[in-house]
Amino acid sequence: MAEHVKVSPRFKRLCTQFGKILGGESEVDEGPVCFVMRMKNIKETILGRKTNSPLVQMQMFSFESLDKSGRALCLGETACHQNQVNRLMSNLRKRGIKVTAVHNHWLKENPRLLYLHWEAIENPIVFARKTKESIAFLG
Repeated sequence: MAEHVKVSPRFKRLCTQFGKILGGESEVDEGPVCFVMRMKNIKETILGRKTNSPLVQMQMFSFESLDKSGRALCLGETACHQNQVNRLMSNLRKRGIKVTAVHNHWLKENPRLLYLHWEAIENPIVFARKTKESIAFLG
């Protein structure tokens, strides 16, 4: 059985700020984990059918394991079109963020979509700003 961890007001404030920077809804989950979701508006078909599914449209970001110095495990994920992958990877890497995965989720989607995942140990606000700058061109 999971032990309930009290969430500090500082963590809650950081989570709210993290969500505002990234332009999404923030919530604090057990852990505590700050989780932010943001819907994109990707015009996409899968198997020839139009999709607006959150499984396709969602960008997700989180931070957890906040230490006394204000650094945390920060994670991000988004879908992007095939021709945007290299630019997004370069944008993240030049800001010191590790790209950890590039892969597809679907077959026969049009245009071709790939999903990128990234991570860093740093101040969540700094990570949010770097992420926002890196993904801004995706629209």
